[in-house]
Amino acid sequence: MSKFWSPLVNDLVPYVPGEQPKVANLVKLNTNESPFGPSPKVIEAIQAELNDSLRLYPDPEGDSLRQTIATYHGVDPQQVFLGNGSDEVLAHIFYGLFQHGEPILFPDVTYSFYPVYCGLYGIDSRQIPLTDDFEIDPADYCGSNGGVIFPNPNAPTGRYLALTHIEKILDANPDRVVVVDEAYIDFGGTSAITLVDRYPNLLVTQTLSKSRALAGLRVGFAVGHPDLIEALNRVKNSFNSYPLDRLALAGAKAAYEDESWFRECCQSVITERQRVTQALEQQGFEVLPSMANFVLTRHPDKSGDYLASGLREKGIIVRHFNKPRISEHLRITIGTASQNDALIDGLSSL
Repeated sequence: MSKFWSPLVNDLVPYVPGEQPKVANLVKLNTNESPFGPSPKVIEAIQAELNDSLRLYPDPEGDSLRQTIATYHGVDPQQVFLGNGSDEVLAHIFYGLFQHGEPILFPDVTYSFYPVYCGLYGIDSRQIPLTDDFEIDPADYCGSNGGVIFPNPNAPTGRYLALTHIEKILDANPDRVVVVDEAYIDFGGTSAITLVDRYPNLLVTQTLSKSRALAGLRVGFAVGHPDLIEALNRVKNSFNSYPLDRLALAGAKAAYEDESWFRECCQSVITERQRVTQALEQQGFEVLPSMANFVLTRHPDKSGDYLASGLREKGIIVRHFNKPRISEHLRITIGTASQNDALIDGLSSL
């Protein structure tokens, strides 16, 4: 502890991101990045912005990108909020939309940034246990709370919650904001954005880091009732009025305009996910049903630490969480066919 730290900083337990190793030629399957590059149109759009205009601030509202996202999802631009990655959007949500007098609810096995934000903003929380099958039970989210948040598909489990079950949670919490974090929705699920016009308490967040292969640009957004969006804008404009730079705005817009590239890449991940799942099961692994670009798996006779360490020695990196309920599991990003072959071969020899 430094004498210059505030008491808040001293007590914080920061989020630990997935490892970004500096070693070349690794099979990197630990951070759920896309195995494919972004659309060539993204590169062209970014290159077109590399000019004298970089001396000027970007559009603080990102109107052109907001219009593109709104048109794509069939909503009004006033229902779209942009942020520097969905993590920044989530940070604004925790600060500006959750009621701080009551605990917010989220699963016990979920995105580990949620408790970090609670610590940063002094928000009470209650972690709701997933079922024995690692599913979200909507009935568990009906009690008194300051808001509800969960990923769909959940991370790191990959399990998907149908919209009918999400509506049960929304109906049970008419006076609280329900946030559906859809970082992985494009790999087989149906977005809850289709529900925002019916539920003023629903806010849906998405990112371009996964399915649109733009993790390096940091672009995220939220869709919901204009009242919710206005609250986020108030927080943003009290913190950072220009969250997205010119390159990010141009690249993100181009990514949405190349639908065929997006669909092809998503389908490739889905196809490989099925193949990896089958191969793991043939080796005796238990694999949770996943609708994400990763799988959560365990072997009944081999520890998660042993498997992760053994793969690392072979130059293959996966995510091992030393946490309750999933300490024996590995979260494995779906890579290219050749990367997945290396994974399957590597596990077969451990």
